[in-house]
Amino acid sequence: MHLDGIHHISCITGDAPGNLAFYTGVLGLRMVAKTVNQDDPYVYHLFYGDEEGSPGFDLTFFEYPGALRGRAGSGMVYRITLRVGTAAALNFWQKRLAGHDITATRHDDRLRFDDPEGLGLELVVTTSSDTPLTARHPDVPAEFALQGFASVRAYGGRVAATGRLLAGVMGATPLGNDVWQLAGKARHGTIAYAVPPDLPGRAGAGTVHHVAWATELDEHEAWLERLHRGGVSSTPIVERYYFRSIYFREPSGVLYELATKGPGFTVDLPLERLGRELVLPPTLAGRRAEILTHLIPLPDPRAGW
Repeated sequence: MHLDGIHHISCITGDAPGNLAFYTGVLGLRMVAKTVNQDDPYVYHLFYGDEEGSPGFDLTFFEYPGALRGRAGSGMVYRITLRVGTAAALNFWQKRLAGHDITATRHDDRLRFDDPEGLGLELVVTTSSDTPLTARHPDVPAEFALQGFASVRAYGGRVAATGRLLAGVMGATPLGNDVWQLAGKARHGTIAYAVPPDLPGRAGAGTVHHVAWATELDEHEAWLERLHRGGVSSTPIVERYYFRSIYFREPSGVLYELATKGPGFTVDLPLERLGRELVLPPTLAGRRAEILTHLIPLPDPRAGW
């Protein structure tokens, strides 16, 4: 069994309207699901990605209105790297971000910047054979569109133990310099660890909650068994409606998830309507009216296209 790269990355925002405007309006992603946190249904869970809502490019946010800005520290992801196709794409994004008052720093084939709440983002010219996962946007030429996840970078205090878990249990390939790659049938993803800063981390707006790695649907129970045989303490399989999940913390403290590549977002709506209305899992459907009283209405980001 192999983990098929990064499935999704979940983060925290204190401002759902601003978050929606940045990730759909500036970065040109599609909102593929507007739903709620299934463990706390009075807050939004927003999913952004490509046109199909594919595993490998689900960037998600839990909204806690007014949440203070957090700070990445030991056991936390501090940067998310996304793929683009060419150096010309980096030129396009550097200019586009500047037009929206976002400062970006160029390092050869990489462009680094923060989202409006301080979440560290990076674009890199891909050398991967992975199929590009792109979204349509009227202001973003197709050849410059973001193409999916490349990697995450985290702060780790027990990197040697983390490496043993990644290589020995999760099947990752060590690439040196505290970098590991997880590669499956369709996609590749890497995680790199750096020495933690002196200041402790603080969860809040602009921080990463967890990183999910993709599994085949029919292998999920075998992954749970493999984790337990490897001495990993995890949750049981959790039904998330769009996918099934197993959660655990690696030795440095980063929260990992193993998420199935299906059934996907079209269990609720046809492809063309994804993200255009609030959807609730069956366990919460009867509480729609109650839940709506706690949520700030969000616009359809594709209204008027």
